[in-house]
Amino acid sequence: MDKKIFIYTNRTEMSNSIENMLRNKLAKSSLHVFDNFSDDTDLIICIGGDGTLLRLVQEFGFPKTPIVGVNTGHLGFFQEILPEKIDDFIFLYNQDRYSIQGLNGVSCYIKTSDGTARHIALNEITVKGLSTHPVHLNISINNSFIERFSGDGLCVASPAGSTAYNYALGGSIVDPRLNLLQVTPIAPMQNVAYRSFTSSILIPSNDRLSVIPCSDDDKTLSIIYDGMMSEYENITELSIGLSRKKINLIRFDDYQFWEKVKSKFL
Repeated sequence: MDKKIFIYTNRTEMSNSIENMLRNKLAKSSLHVFDNFSDDTDLIICIGGDGTLLRLVQEFGFPKTPIVGVNTGHLGFFQEILPEKIDDFIFLYNQDRYSIQGLNGVSCYIKTSDGTARHIALNEITVKGLSTHPVHLNISINNSFIERFSGDGLCVASPAGSTAYNYALGGSIVDPRLNLLQVTPIAPMQNVAYRSFTSSILIPSNDRLSVIPCSDDDKTLSIIYDGMMSEYENITELSIGLSRKKINLIRFDDYQFWEKVKSKFL
């Protein structure tokens, strides 16, 4: 049966060159590239770096179609294929010699005095105040009060996002086979006046994190989802948890998460 392939690219000169080469190679292998994405697309090939893949996920709303990445960016943690390995990829794909890795995102429900909104991110949801002053937030897990956080904000990361902003904040790297959320403080205040966790905490996938502003001064917050930002006023509560929505990445036999961690970070 013919397979429909859609190519998504960051449109740099290098990525455009690889796309042209890829289209020719796919055509010779009887794989058909379509210019538009649809629900019956069999494969999305993402050419670029990790940022390109995150934009793809947001633009198409966590598509169920399997995704494989060709890395033309810097880190390329999500991207599976190096440009010089495209022939190997086409051969293995035609032979069905690959597996699917599902990665869940993080969802954030925003309740304000004016209504509700929702954002879903693959890597992380970050909550920050808008001013140069620290933000004060009451934190609960499953309606059980945990702390009154004071600091610059919170980063709530999925296992897939543990190696991104979360890692830069001092959070732990999490194997994506573990189903959990990591809550990492951003510049937490710890002194005689304020008491906050200074390290990340891990919570099970079915638990929900509740964030409630402590005062009117804290009700205007910036919600950042995979690098994209929205500002909300009069926030009454944020409810954050692991999303049921996920993406499906193609992985080949030689993929090993910890080998990739070692090659990218050490």
